[in-house]
Amino acid sequence: MPTPPDDNRTRIVKTFYVPSPLPLLDVQEHGSFEPTPGVVAERVSYGTQFDMRVPAIVYRPSTRPSQPAPAIVVVNGHGGDKYSWYAFYTGILYARAGAVVLTYDPTGEGERNVDRRSGTRAHDAIEPPDELALRVAGLMTTDLMQAVGYLGERPDVDPTRIAAVGYSLGSYVVAVTGAVDARIHACVHAGGGNLDGPDEYWDNTKPMCTARPYRALSFLGDRGAEIYAMHAARGPTLLCNGLRDDVVNIPNHGEEFFHDLRARTVQRIGNGARPFDTDFDPVASHRPFFVTRPVAAWLHRHLRFPAWTDDGIAAIPETHIATWAAANDVDTDPYYATEEREGGTMALGADVPGIPREDLHVYAEDEWGGLKERLTHAAWRVRARALLAPASDE
Repeated sequence: MPTPPDDNRTRIVKTFYVPSPLPLLDVQEHGSFEPTPGVVAERVSYGTQFDMRVPAIVYRPSTRPSQPAPAIVVVNGHGGDKYSWYAFYTGILYARAGAVVLTYDPTGEGERNVDRRSGTRAHDAIEPPDELALRVAGLMTTDLMQAVGYLGERPDVDPTRIAAVGYSLGSYVVAVTGAVDARIHACVHAGGGNLDGPDEYWDNTKPMCTARPYRALSFLGDRGAEIYAMHAARGPTLLCNGLRDDVVNIPNHGEEFFHDLRARTVQRIGNGARPFDTDFDPVASHRPFFVTRPVAAWLHRHLRFPAWTDDGIAAIPETHIATWAAANDVDTDPYYATEEREGGTMALGADVPGIPREDLHVYAEDEWGGLKERLTHAAWRVRARALLAPASDE
């Protein structure tokens, strides 16, 4: 007899050492600024594991809505953080649509890095035992769950219309978290979501955040189908990929892989339930597709952005990201900035400004320096290692 989904959810949470109950949010506000007319960016922080803090930027319309609005959490890929172009572009795009958007620094990046740097991939440092990798995955899950909890408590947010959008590594974090956290209404997996089988792509990726944790979910059996069956019980899900995306092995999967995964998911949920949706760009590689028109329209169908209409989305202009980044002095990762990858993205919206890095700091320099032991991945790892199970004698 198959394991009931609720038991699977509980087992996933325990496997990754996600605390229950979740840590206190202890939300703190650190000021705000207006990156562009009509949009306010709030600097906030909230609690996560081991009494540590997550620094975040929250984008919202400058005019408070008469009714609670939908909300979105942006979950970055490897090396990305709240300073990444697609993080603040997403914030401004959807704040203009009337939503509240939260972007945060993943563990080891931005203000959670010992040198306050981005693109370090500090959490990838490989250390035994496997339990430490499971705890890294659990921290990433906890951080997203805490973001959802924070948004759900805001008076300007409708807690029944919260979405999580993840890119690359973020797609994996959203896949796991969306399976166990029913507070998330809609999920978008961009540049990923192709959860495959034993000893395939996801079993052989970065050991500390994906490979070892994904292998640890083998108790689910058909992991991809079981995870998306849990998503179907929670709400709508979209998997969006470029068919030329060799970063996450899409050319060796292709559309047929997703059709088969979808069919296996339907076998578990029954024909009366809705499995995940898919969207493919035949000429694109690795991109954060949640800034594009097709995904924005999908999100609007499920979240109903107050400043948009179904017909109006089709009339919103687009921006070529490589051209925009050059014109606005926006830093992009050279490895991903090519035309086939992020640089060629046709992002919805126009006149989105570049935001200087210093504006996206949550903490002043001296304050950040005094809080490093409550922010950085290095400090978290010390706390996590103190809790590891003792090694057994051979």
